[in-house]
Amino acid sequence: MIQNPTTMQEQEIYYTVDKPGTAEFKDRGSKFIAYAWPITSVDEFKARMEEVKKEHPKASHHCFAYRIGTDKNTFRVSDDGEPSGTAGKPILGQIDSKELTNVLIVVVRYFGGTLLGVPGLINAYKMSASLVLQMVPVTQRFIEVPYIVHFDYSQINDIMMVVKQTNSTVIEQELGLFCHMKIGISKGRLDEALYRLNDIRNVEVRKL
Repeated sequence: MIQNPTTMQEQEIYYTVDKPGTAEFKDRGSKFIAYAWPITSVDEFKARMEEVKKEHPKASHHCFAYRIGTDKNTFRVSDDGEPSGTAGKPILGQIDSKELTNVLIVVVRYFGGTLLGVPGLINAYKMSASLVLQMVPVTQRFIEVPYIVHFDYSQINDIMMVVKQTNSTVIEQELGLFCHMKIGISKGRLDEALYRLNDIRNVEVRKL
């Protein structure tokens, strides 16, 4: 069966935030400070949370939601002491409403003395997340498949030409007499890239 070209293209890209951002929302004395970051791993999430807690050690709550992965299946939410379902889920809802992934949003709350109630809290966290997402540009990225490439240093120009011309990226590399390079090969150009890499003499290509 032949796939629709538009469907195939959608399967090869995802959307995420292009850079960090922050926004502030106030409601009946409580202040909500929202942060958004592009992330690609749980380790990055942990590092960002540590930063927020160091910057806001006296905040009443540090609530968050993230979604990671191009399949969008890895996510987590936290109400951090707020009534269940009033913080993390509304934040995640804003991420999902824009069909984003590889995104972390943290909303810090300073309690102002007036109870907001469950509907008020849901609205406050939703608005905070919405505002911060309005502050950061959304970008389209190619879905990449990680591969490791082993080659002689004399072949580096040929390797880099394939990487550049197939919209792939170098993730990490170790160069010497014998080199290895971890690359993310654009999913839409995978067959082409593998064919061209394997066509270079004495190059070993292995999927991670």
